Amino acid sequence: MANSRTISSVYTDGACSGNPGSGGWGVVICYADGSIHELGGSDSATTNNRMEMQAALAALEFFAESRQSDPVTIYTDSEYLIKGITQWIKGWKKKGWLTSNGKPVLNRDLWESLDRLNSPKIRWQHVRGHSGNLYNDRCDAIARAFSVGQTPSLKQLPLTSEISSEVTHDQDNKKIQSSSVSPQLLTSELTMTDSNAPFAAESESVPRELRVAQLRDLVETLRIADEIAQKRYLIASSELADLMDVNASAVTSRGDNWVWRNWIVSRVRREGNQILWQLERID
Repeated sequence: MANSRTISSVYTDGACSGNPGSGGWGVVICYADGSIHELGGSDSATTNNRMEMQAALAALEFFAESRQSDPVTIYTDSEYLIKGITQWIKGWKKKGWLTSNGKPVLNRDLWESLDRLNSPKIRWQHVRGHSGNLYNDRCDAIARAFSVGQTPSLKQLPLTSEISSEVTHDQDNKKIQSSSVSPQLLTSELTMTDSNAPFAAESESVPRELRVAQLRDLVETLRIADEIAQKRYLIASSELADLMDVNASAVTSRGDNWVWRNWIVSRVRREGNQILWQLERID
């Protein structure tokens, strides 16, 4: 049974060493009185997306157990999770859990679980990762620790008045050390980011012939991206930046997992000075 305090917001994050590889997830429950409650766990063979989803699932389960009537906002830096639960899932369900290409939706098991626990009381909000947000950074630290086999000390509140604030419990056969927590207040404002950077702003002053030529170039770019995704090619940050027509810093600053147009872009590994990325079609 969850704490009787009122939950004001929840932060979630996932991490994976390898993608696929060993992963971890973290959740920070923020109460209206300033206190927090942390959750976390790991999986020995998983992906970054599944850990993002598992964190959100744990948050929804905790909220459901609280039986709170007041709405709550769940913050995540995963565009895949945000767009999946608020937009794409409606089409997937109508198509029998198939994408527009007729392929099975990836991670269907977790999407179905999230869908069952999602409700009008939940407001999903994107927050930019690694931007100095206190609780997003804390979730990231918890998730990364679990992903590399560490057991971080989680700040937790007693679930009932009879339970001591110093407890040790077992979650999914993984020991998690708990401790009492002093109230912490979030002082920094959330920094939001647009998920899709435009190629170029159109202008009515541009001749029609040039606009059509630009559109042809765009279609060719999208065709190339689709082929990269279908053949599961790995591309470097500089190559991805050229494909998107943005600066390389705009690629690396987005984090390890984000959405660009019709694709999920995931960081796979580093080779020398280059970060390699993979595209996955999602609609």
